[in-house]
Amino acid sequence: MYKLTSLDSGVCSADGFFADGVSAGLKANGAPDMAFIYSDTACDVASVFTTNKMAAAPIKHFKAKGEFQTNFVLINSKNANAMTGSAGVEDINEVMECFGDMLNPVMSSTGVIGVRLPKKKIINGTKLFDITQKNPANAAKAIMTTDSFSKECAYKVELEDGSSFNIGAMAKGAGMINPAMATMLCFITTDADVNAVEMQKVLDEVTKTTFNAASVDGDTSTNDTVMVLANKKSGAYDKEAFSEALEKIMLFLAREMVRDGEGATKLVTYDVSGAKDDKEAEKAAKALSDSLLVKTALYGEDPNWGRIASTIGASGVESNEMTLKISFDDVCVYDKGEVYFDAEMEAKAAEVMKKDIFTISCELGIANGSFKAYGCDLGYKYVEINADYRT
Repeated sequence: MYKLTSLDSGVCSADGFFADGVSAGLKANGAPDMAFIYSDTACDVASVFTTNKMAAAPIKHFKAKGEFQTNFVLINSKNANAMTGSAGVEDINEVMECFGDMLNPVMSSTGVIGVRLPKKKIINGTKLFDITQKNPANAAKAIMTTDSFSKECAYKVELEDGSSFNIGAMAKGAGMINPAMATMLCFITTDADVNAVEMQKVLDEVTKTTFNAASVDGDTSTNDTVMVLANKKSGAYDKEAFSEALEKIMLFLAREMVRDGEGATKLVTYDVSGAKDDKEAEKAAKALSDSLLVKTALYGEDPNWGRIASTIGASGVESNEMTLKISFDDVCVYDKGEVYFDAEMEAKAAEVMKKDIFTISCELGIANGSFKAYGCDLGYKYVEINADYRT
């Protein structure tokens, strides 16, 4: 048995972790644009990165280290340091010289692609860091790009034997979010006494049903990163408890990213069940979360169940109109060939569509496969934000 208690101290919840955000002049409005996470003890690291073949320089720099420990992460916004070739990695090495007293410092970046790092600003910005500070909210704000709000989550985990550990996180992401790790950065800190191998296995498993189940616009970024740092200072660990806490944190942050999708007004869960297997359920659910026709219907608050059925059929999964059931929350509009969409039922479904958060359930009636994906609507604001992104 174990108990999870929510905390409000983000990446500084775990013992020995420090974080802050500063303004290095990367953002024109003077807002915080650079952050650090520091541990006073060496950390084991687990990570998951983008599947985009054009992976950014920070990811190349990280992977070149092989297996390693670290105690320092530098994060900048406004510049992705992607499509910058070997020079992009060399720029990171130059910046990392500022942290010669740190253990294998690493860097993560988010922002515009194809532009070299503004090294002078970043190096000058590092002089503003005070590694004794615990300001997780500042750090979470500093890594934002088109996000409309910062994203943090943390838990204290109390075990049956009286011991406990803490785990906290911050993330950014609102666009280029697609089920394959997308423009999203997530940094998780813990004082749990977990080894790197087991931590990586747990992270890989949890990622499948959290960040890899989220989609804003179907685009996969060059910089996607989830990084878990464990300094083991608590001396406590339980795999089941750690897995649950990590899943709660990552699912919350994934849903927050979708809720904060550029211009989004709806957070929708696509709950697909009765598929041939879990893989087919995942394929159908992600097809729904990525569909532009479905997304625009959500924005218009139109319960166009025909688009749902069509998208499932086009996804290539085993399906049949005579076994399919579609519901908006608890309002069933189609069931095994019968249409329940008279004026009264359409009005009920339309009421569901007016909610900020709801579920579209699709029972395929084939077997027992199931999967939940998370998506949002797509409206005029998304076009406005992305048309002007570089400016």
